[in-house]
Amino acid sequence: MQKPLILVTNDDGVTAPGINALVGFMKEIGDVVVVAPDSPQSGQGHAITLDYALFSAKISSDDDSEGHLAYSCSGTPADCVKLGLQEILTRRPDICVSGINHGSNSSINVIYSGTMSAAIEAGIEGIPAIGFSLCDFSWNADFEPAKEAIIKIVKSALENGIPKGVVLNVNIPKLKKEEIAGIKICRQARANWKERFDKRTNPMGKEYYWLTGEFELLDKGEDTDEYALSKGYISVVPTQFDLTAHHAIQGLNNWNLHE
Repeated sequence: MQKPLILVTNDDGVTAPGINALVGFMKEIGDVVVVAPDSPQSGQGHAITLDYALFSAKISSDDDSEGHLAYSCSGTPADCVKLGLQEILTRRPDICVSGINHGSNSSINVIYSGTMSAAIEAGIEGIPAIGFSLCDFSWNADFEPAKEAIIKIVKSALENGIPKGVVLNVNIPKLKKEEIAGIKICRQARANWKERFDKRTNPMGKEYYWLTGEFELLDKGEDTDEYALSKGYISVVPTQFDLTAHHAIQGLNNWNLHE
């Protein structure tokens, strides 16, 4: 039987340790093609490139015996998926996996995440998609403890399918393998960032700013991704890209705007 074709992408860049780990895990499941940014694109959300040309280059694999096709792209994570699907892949992938991100994409962070936006772009095209993130921002983070769970989740998605219009947001706590409590299906925690700008002046006297902030958890529920992560669980949140607030439609109809 033909092996599953797995499109791998990320937002930390094609050379990031996280994507290299994910590629290694996915090779145990199927055939892998990588299309990822040529430089870090964290926090780009679902941005796409409109005013500049996109460039792509084929990258040789380090493993000649079990090589995989890998391409860099000068654009955003969403660009990478668009380019991969329309110009690079010779057949439709069975699944798209994005990551492994260096740092959490739980709760409100999913809004800004390039990792998740790449997965969502695949989901928009009707391809089962999952974003993986490790709650460790270190470039030298250890991804090996998450291997078993990541493979289990991807295999389950291939076998069972992911509901139409849904993309999975998976976050992994920074723990040793034996410390991971399990996998929890969760909802997104309600949270926000208390942000401020660190204002500075460069040697030429010109002012500039660095965005800083503190994560503020507003949700005390025990069914959220933040709660699961705090208890040592891997959180899996089914995320949808239909942003309609269906519960608000009736109330807005009461405004009688149509009259």
